[in-house]
Amino acid sequence: IGMSISDEDIAFAHELYAGVGKITHRKMMGGLSIYADGQIFAIINAEGRYYLKASGDFAEALAAEGSEKFRTADGREMNYWTLPDDALDDPDLASDWGRRALRAL
Repeated sequence: IGMSISDEDIAFAHELYAGVGKITHRKMMGGLSIYADGQIFAIINAEGRYYLKASGDFAEALAAEGSEKFRTADGREMNYWTLPDDALDDPDLASDWGRRALRAL
């Protein structure tokens, strides 16, 4: 059973992606969807892992950083890849990845 997203998790996500611009969020399926200008670009799953929406060249760039593709509980893959580990404690780097995710949509 996963954890639920806390107010602290939400505040951290907003801090992490502050450099992306004005972001909003919506809780869903135990996790959190993160939007910039109404466009979803990132999610946090119920276990607290950060993912960026990615396909094509951007997904390949994330894979090259060691990112893993999101899988649902029943094993289906979705076009979300884990935020590179070094960005989890570096808001500038996380925001850079977030902007790249938005440009790639």
